[in-house]
Amino acid sequence: MKKIDSVEAYFTRSDGQYIFARWARPIAPVVFGIQDETLVTLKTAIQSMVFLANHELAETDPELGSNAMFFFFLSWDELLEVKDLGRIVPDLHNLVERLKSIQANQYRFFRFDADGGIKAVFSFICMDENLTSVSAEVLCLNQVVQMFLLWSDDAFKDNSPTLITKKGGVILNPIIADIVRAVYDPTMPLFSNDKSHALRAQARIDLLRKN
Repeated sequence: MKKIDSVEAYFTRSDGQYIFARWARPIAPVVFGIQDETLVTLKTAIQSMVFLANHELAETDPELGSNAMFFFFLSWDELLEVKDLGRIVPDLHNLVERLKSIQANQYRFFRFDADGGIKAVFSFICMDENLTSVSAEVLCLNQVVQMFLLWSDDAFKDNSPTLITKKGGVILNPIIADIVRAVYDPTMPLFSNDKSHALRAQARIDLLRKN
């Protein structure tokens, strides 16, 4: 199990490579496949994360229109019916077959600017029994957290980005909140593949906690 207090662990991939990236531009989200009340919950989660990071939201992205797309559906095959999605996601048919074969219930496809910052994220959420068993608040906040940074591919296998309070409310895991605030500091880079980045982030977290 990863050490839940290790910044480095959250951005070290299963192959041992350290890769970090954050959004380089305002986030312009669009959502498909959910009811209005869940849409409100998702938008609230996005706004909360943007506020935490002191980042920006936008109605549209000048280059892409929407740069944070969320697709909710019941079967991976539904993606093959989405017009022009194959132009966005390379080798879509084989990807769908692979995700079906491993019984995945979510997948995120990232695109990056020339300087390595996040340019767009396409989040695909297949509502299987596991996902339908959690509340909309947990589901939405988890999805927003995972598109807000380029986390390790197994960052949340052992550690949830959200917690349930004693009163039944849903909050962001304080460790995740600290990391988001630290790495979105304007003095921190948009992209890094050097583990020293984790040390810089930890120093900012320690400072935030003291204050």
